[in-house]
Amino acid sequence: MEALLAAELPDGAGWQYEPKWDGFRCLAGRDGGDVELTSKSGKPLGRYFPEVVAMLEELKEQQFLLDGELIIPLGDALSFEALQLRLHPAESRVRKLSQETPAAFMLFDLLSLGGESLAGQPLSKRRESLERFHSKQRVPGLLLSPATHDRATAVGWLERSGGALD
Repeated sequence: MEALLAAELPDGAGWQYEPKWDGFRCLAGRDGGDVELTSKSGKPLGRYFPEVVAMLEELKEQQFLLDGELIIPLGDALSFEALQLRLHPAESRVRKLSQETPAAFMLFDLLSLGGESLAGQPLSKRRESLERFHSKQRVPGLLLSPATHDRATAVGWLERSGGALD
């Protein structure tokens, strides 16, 4: 799913609200071997974020497909500029930046786990699976995006947009 621009948040039963993070949308997948990071346009991102690849390779799970956002926290804000600096042709520069300004991975969906596709399940069930998955990992830099069914909480996120939230 992608965030859509709207004049105001929808209201009523059945809505789940999540913040829109200021980062790069990314699918992170592993099928027993190496972790692959892919942009929403299908371009490989792993070379630019080796610290995220290494972090995800530490996970006990050998098969998963996660949907999330690559982010670089700097102080109490996220730096989109620091993310853009990573898209550099020189591997030495990317490695240097990955140590100076390490990226994190903000999770907001679990599409596959243990070889089983979860994509056909309702978002509420996938969210439960994502929360269980995240709670078992305990890996620094692997973050779980908050979610709420309370519109007032979501409006509060919008009022604080800028810095970390887009």
